[in-house]
Amino acid sequence: MALRKRLHIRSKSQQNTGFGSNAASYGGRFISKNGYANVRKSGVGFFDSISWYHTMLNIPRWKFMFIILLFYFLVNCFFAALYLFIGIEHLDGARVYTPWDKFGQAFFFSIQTLTTVGYGHISPTGFFASMVAAVEALFGLLSFAIATGLFYGRFSMPKAHILFSKEALIAPYKENQKALMIRLTPYKNANLTDVEARFTLGIQAQESRGSSNQFYNLELELDKINSLNLSWTLVHPITIDSPLYEFTEQDYAGIKGELIVFIKAFDDMFSNTVVKRTSYTFDEFVYGAKFEPMFSRNEDNTKTILHIDKLNAYQKVEL
Repeated sequence: MALRKRLHIRSKSQQNTGFGSNAASYGGRFISKNGYANVRKSGVGFFDSISWYHTMLNIPRWKFMFIILLFYFLVNCFFAALYLFIGIEHLDGARVYTPWDKFGQAFFFSIQTLTTVGYGHISPTGFFASMVAAVEALFGLLSFAIATGLFYGRFSMPKAHILFSKEALIAPYKENQKALMIRLTPYKNANLTDVEARFTLGIQAQESRGSSNQFYNLELELDKINSLNLSWTLVHPITIDSPLYEFTEQDYAGIKGELIVFIKAFDDMFSNTVVKRTSYTFDEFVYGAKFEPMFSRNEDNTKTILHIDKLNAYQKVEL
C-alpha cells in the first residue's frame, strides 16, 4: 500500500501493454537491453519454437560466419567419408601415398563437387561414387542458394541503427522541477525521418491480493521529431500528473520498476519503417545527474561533429 500512495492519484494505469499484470508469474525484466521480450517459450518442440530464418538474420555477424564455415566443413567431411567408404579407387586420378592422402583427396574432391568447380583431375568411377557425386552436387546448389539468400537478407534488412545511453537520469528541469531523461543517437550514415518515441513505465506494486504489475504511459516533452541527425534527449517532466511525482532517491533504489522505450522511424534509404526498443530497470537510473553535450562544431565552423563516445557522459548535480 505504501507504493500505491507514492503513485500519484492522477496517474492512470494501462492494461493494453502486452505484458502480464500478475507479478508473481513474471520473472526478470520485461524487455532486455537489446530490445527483445524477456520471454522463453515452452510447450512446443525446440525446432517448432524457433524461426531459423529470423535467427540467422539476427544473430551477430561472427556467429553467422562461424555457422556457415562450420556447415561447409562438416558437409564436406560427411561426403568425404562416403567416398572413403565406397573406396578411394573409385575416384579416378586420386594420388594416394598415405592414409591422410586418402582423406585429403576425398575431402577436396567433395569441395570441388559441392561448389561445382570441378577441376577435372579427379572424377568418380562406378555407380555408387557417381551417385554420391550427383547427390552432393544437387545438395551444393541448394545450400549455396540458401546461403546467398541469407547473406542478401542480412545485408538488405532495414534496421534502426540507434544507440541508447546506458543509464536513465533523474535530472533537473525547468522551474525547479525534475525530469526523467534518456539519450539516443544514430551511429551510421542512415537518414531517419519522422522519428517517434514512447515511454511505458512498469512498476511492481504490492496489493491486498498479492503483487501486480502496473503500467503507465509517460508523457514526453517532445515525442516526435522530423529528422534524427544528432543526439535526441527524451524528457519526461515529473509533474503532478506523473506517477513518479512523489518518488525519492530511496524509492528508485527500493522499488522494482522498469522503463520501456519504443522508437519508430522512417528509413529513407529503404523506404521502410524501422523500430528500436530498449529498457531501463530502476537500478539503471541515476538520481541527480544531467547529460553532457555530445556534439560540437569543427575548427573552421563548416561541420557539426557528433561525438558518439560521449553518449553516456553525464555529470552529477544536486536536485
